[in-house]
Amino acid sequence: MKKIIDNFKKTIESYWNMNSNLNHCDLKFNVKKIIYYLDKGKIRVIFFSKKIIVNEWIKKAILIYFKIKKMKFIEFGSFKFYDKIPLKKNYNKINVRVVPTAIARYGSYISKNVILMPSYVNIGAFIGKESMIDTWATIGSCAQIGDRVHISGGVGIGGVLEPLQSYPVIIGNNAFIGSRCIIVEGVIVEDEAVLGANVVLTSSTKIIDVTNDKPLISKGLIPKRSVVIPGSYSKKFKSGTYYVPCALIIGKRKKSTDKKTSLNNVLRKYNISA
Repeated sequence: MKKIIDNFKKTIESYWNMNSNLNHCDLKFNVKKIIYYLDKGKIRVIFFSKKIIVNEWIKKAILIYFKIKKMKFIEFGSFKFYDKIPLKKNYNKINVRVVPTAIARYGSYISKNVILMPSYVNIGAFIGKESMIDTWATIGSCAQIGDRVHISGGVGIGGVLEPLQSYPVIIGNNAFIGSRCIIVEGVIVEDEAVLGANVVLTSSTKIIDVTNDKPLISKGLIPKRSVVIPGSYSKKFKSGTYYVPCALIIGKRKKSTDKKTSLNNVLRKYNISA
């Protein structure tokens, strides 16, 4: 497998800046194979080691795939689409429940026992086993969702194809993302975190831990088992002082072998809207 991946990477890097040669048969073959491997979960946009590594060559392959694919009609029953990227199919073979009108693009990976309510999953995304993608939630290009994650209704998980070196949004195992949350610009939500409804997280959003005597301010990362709600802080502008959105860490979710029971207790204890 390592030899195959090394060959993929070498081919993509060789042709990346040679737009005139994008129709070369060797490049087309390798790009299509890379997207196939993405679709089957054999490769991922990120690699977990001591630190998170972004596989930029896979992002490049996705962008090249957009260029070499031609627009065509896609029909599923009475539904008709006109696009370059086909949709996933054969969900029964991978034991994924798909409620009509859920859409997942080819090149996204969806693990066993995932439930897709009417939602949208874009190319390059990865969804771990037993996760729930609830109604009208969107999972952007290359976003990484862990195992047993609940993405509630109307949640927007941003994708990051470019800049190539940037992290995609990463949601850890057993996390709960409340209704209408927005998470974009490579924010990382670690394992078992709980986000209440309407939390908005961008790379510049202040994340304020208010559980100690003095607030601790950070950006871009929600620590493990954190319980988070939307908040605001005052900021002075030329025209006056206004309130700017932030995220407040108000507590910690206790370790528990029964994650569903633990989650229900957290929501009740902190009176959080889901």
